[in-house]
Amino acid sequence: MEKIAAIFVGSLLIGIGVNGFLVPHHLLDGGIIGIGLILHYHYDIPTGLSMMILSLPLYILVWFYNKDYFIYGIFGFLTSSFSIDILSFLREIFSLNLVLSAILGGVIIGVGIGVMLRFETSTGGTDLLAQVLANILSIHVGIIIFLIDGIVLLSGYKIVGIPTLIASFMTIFCVAIFTTLLSKKKISI
Repeated sequence: MEKIAAIFVGSLLIGIGVNGFLVPHHLLDGGIIGIGLILHYHYDIPTGLSMMILSLPLYILVWFYNKDYFIYGIFGFLTSSFSIDILSFLREIFSLNLVLSAILGGVIIGVGIGVMLRFETSTGGTDLLAQVLANILSIHVGIIIFLIDGIVLLSGYKIVGIPTLIASFMTIFCVAIFTTLLSKKKISI
């Protein structure tokens, strides 16, 4: 039951962060969300739908690696993808400057992803890949997500431009910090 609650809360936060703070300024996130945003900005494809299509090959890989990650991951990925598309009306609600939107969007998304990872579920995509790699390589999942996110951002610089790209790096930095802080395992006493 905790995992399902974490999926809903995390997905809601991700949808708010993406639509309320990133999309109004054409900011990017990393990973599959970032690739989905690049496709949205360039081709007007719904971000959540792009995420679903792009995540399918990763889910095939995870099916063979860990079936528990697959089951909760697929639920998390579908919920977060739908949340991003359903909450698209938030794009018109907030009116903050570029830097503040980059920071708040990153914090909110990072909290959402961190909550989901803490309960061993994810939004799918590269978060799921990072979770698997973190277990294999014994590197914290937040660091792996930050590296993947940086690569995605660099691939989108022609679409968003340099000032927005710099602000997007602030976004993924905040996502990485809050994902790392919130995804640490609970200490049992």
